[in-house]
Formats: sequence, structure tokens, C-alpha cells
Amino acid sequence: MDKIHTNNYSLVLGELNKLPPLVKNQRKVFFKKGEDPLNSLNTSKYFYFILSGKIKIFQIDFNSSKEQTLYLLSRGDMFDAVSLLDGSQREQLSEVLEDSELIQMPIEDVKDMILQDNNFRQLFYSYLASQLKSMEDLAISLSFYDVYQRVLQLFSKFTHIKDGKPVLTVIDNLKNEDIASMVGTVRKVVNRSLQTLKKDGVIELSRKKIQITNFQKLLDKLDI
Repeated sequence: MDKIHTNNYSLVLGELNKLPPLVKNQRKVFFKKGEDPLNSLNTSKYFYFILSGKIKIFQIDFNSSKEQTLYLLSRGDMFDAVSLLDGSQREQLSEVLEDSELIQMPIEDVKDMILQDNNFRQLFYSYLASQLKSMEDLAISLSFYDVYQRVLQLFSKFTHIKDGKPVLTVIDNLKNEDIASMVGTVRKVVNRSLQTLKKDGVIELSRKKIQITNFQKLLDKLDI
């Protein structure tokens, strides 16, 4: 995601390597593509650290069938901080987009870690702040920008420079339906935006992948 979140990837996993002596009840769990594992029954008891894969957290309006992605969890993410902090059962839906491996810990153990381990406490609250910022950005984007600009913002957020070249990560192989869900629209509208970006020389599209070809042009269009 953004730079703060990217740094959290390595920090979270680095801290996990230090935790086994403290958390005897942690265990690895595996979820297959298409499953809905992070429902309110699970997150009221357990806290999760994502080691690999992708899991979408979303809400859906069953009257209109419109879907809005709230979080796209991948390597280094945690879930669910809100349930951990206030004990509520949140009615959110989840979908495993890629086979995923997670560490599952009882919520009470994670609360003890926050109280007893200063390094983990700082890590947890830094991550929580990044998630709050992400939700704030989503609210602003949905309120003030059209779909084309929202797609540009999404691609900018998930693009990293590697060996001098732009690399789109996490969302590079998502279906257009999932991209639409992330920017608050439907596939047909996202398809038009993607074709415009391709025509403008910003991206290349293949059957299962999106590639950023001109990141500077993408940034320039964000400034319009």
C-alpha cells in the first residue's frame, strides 16, 4: 500500500518471529480461494496476521448488489483491530482471493502483547494509524473524485519502484470486478477507465495482469 504500510510488512513479520515464546496458543491456518474465513464469529475470538495470499474485506448492499471493498489484506496485514479493541462483532464479509496463510492468535493473547511488549505496542498502533488513514483516504476519494481519478489513485497507492521500474503489486492480477469494488463502482465503468489508461500509454493490459508502463504520466494525471 502506501510507504507506511509497506514498512509495516517487514516489521509485522519481523516481530512475529520473536513472538513464539510469548504466545503459546498461536497457530498457522490456511484458507482456500473463495472461502469466507474472517467472519464475526472468528474475529470475536481470534486476531490474524497475514503471511501470504490476499483476502478482501467488504460490505455489500443486497438491495442493489453494490459492493465496496474496505480492506485488501495481504502479506504483513493484521485483522481485526476494531474487534480486538472494542469487543464488537462487526458484520463484514470476507473473500479469499488467493490461497492464504495466516497466523491465528486468541484475542486475549494479543491484548496481553500490546500491554506487555513495548515494541509490539508501537507496531500495533502504527499499523492502526495507517488503517485509519486508509479509510480516511477512501472516504475522501469516494466523495470528491470521479472513477477515473479513483483508479489512478489506487494504482499510485500500489505501485512501487523496483530497479528503477514501476511495479504494480497486490492488485496487479485482480479481476476488474474486484478493482471496481475497491473504487466504489461497477466493472463496466472500471473497464472504460482501464481502456482510457491503456490508450494514454499509462498501463498495459493482459488477460490476468495489469502493468504500469509510464508511472510519471500516471502521477501527472493525478495532478490534473
